[in-house]
Amino acid sequence: MNKKINRTDIELANLRRQHQLILNSVGEGIYGLDVLGNVTFVNPAAASLIGWEMDDLIGKSMHAILHHSKPDGTAYPREECHIYAAFKEGTVRRVDNEVFWRKDGTSFPVEYISTPMHNEKNQLIGSVVTFRDITQRKLSESILKSANEELEQRVTERTSELSKANEQLKQLNEDRSRFVAMVCHEFRNPLNNIAFSVSSLKRYNRQLSAEEKTEYLSDVETNVERMTQMTNELLVIGKIETEGINLSSEKIDLVQFCQKLVAELKQTYPTHKVDFDTDISCLKVEVDCQLLRSIITNILTNSVRYSSADKSIQFKLDYNHSRAVFLIKDWGIGIPKSDIYHIFEPFHRGKNVSNVPGTGLGLNIVKRFVDILGGEINISSKVNRGTKVEIIVPLPTSNNFPKG
Repeated sequence: MNKKINRTDIELANLRRQHQLILNSVGEGIYGLDVLGNVTFVNPAAASLIGWEMDDLIGKSMHAILHHSKPDGTAYPREECHIYAAFKEGTVRRVDNEVFWRKDGTSFPVEYISTPMHNEKNQLIGSVVTFRDITQRKLSESILKSANEELEQRVTERTSELSKANEQLKQLNEDRSRFVAMVCHEFRNPLNNIAFSVSSLKRYNRQLSAEEKTEYLSDVETNVERMTQMTNELLVIGKIETEGINLSSEKIDLVQFCQKLVAELKQTYPTHKVDFDTDISCLKVEVDCQLLRSIITNILTNSVRYSSADKSIQFKLDYNHSRAVFLIKDWGIGIPKSDIYHIFEPFHRGKNVSNVPGTGLGLNIVKRFVDILGGEINISSKVNRGTKVEIIVPLPTSNNFPKG
């Protein structure tokens, strides 16, 4: 009988030793709790992970040692603890969003399983908790999440860029289609006029007087000139949009430059008067003369064409903070309010221009040239009270000019 008992004790001792060896060799932290939540056993991995000696943990409240606070540092009430729920309710609890606290006061994210323990009478006697440090896994998840968010942000931005590009392309195609339609329309009128004049000359050649023939030919010439002007202006617009314009700077005296433009205009329109005014006697700058000439000449020409000869046109030059300011004021027919907002659109002409010839492309080209020079143009006008155009062009210079 004694021999049988001794053999059973030996087998139990061997079994406990095997269990102990298994617990000691497992890399995960494992500890047992009684129904009061006090430690009944703990393996070396668990003690090492939380910085305690195994003997110091036996009989202690494990919740008070390593599970007393939440990740944000606030208190973690024992009655809310999932580990205790395992042996109170007899259910297995798996958690991966909490932390355990080390003896030195630091914490680490953990994944743990709390499994209820039963005796041979199926009575709850505690629980076994298995846990692991998932710091690296959380770090990898954080990096992956950040990478995914960055990728999603880039995809969103790229999608937005593509959407904008598609809208711009769509708008560009619509603009080009509308532009082509306008070109065809604008060319149709002079072509019809030419065709009519030629047809009349052929049909009524013998009946027409020399004066009438000359008149028809004059109409043909006028319409050819209009088409030629439109063609040249369209070529300029096409070059700006496709090739761009290379600026070619030239040193000039801006005052003399303006005076020369006024003299040239008077030769073309001798009955009109343009008064040039400036407080500057000499202003040497570097600028693309061809573009600047086109800008100012176009505006001055418009002022002359839409004004009566008995009203002088004012042309003033100022220079402030490295910017040349050209101000052109007339007392002509003006621009209707409904047209002023479309004045720079191609082929747009005011409703009140009557029979004054024009292509409706001049101001569009002027605006493009001003933009190329990095400047700005402002137009204000009232019907029958005239128009004021302000052109501002950045022209830095080291020249100290005297006041006149």
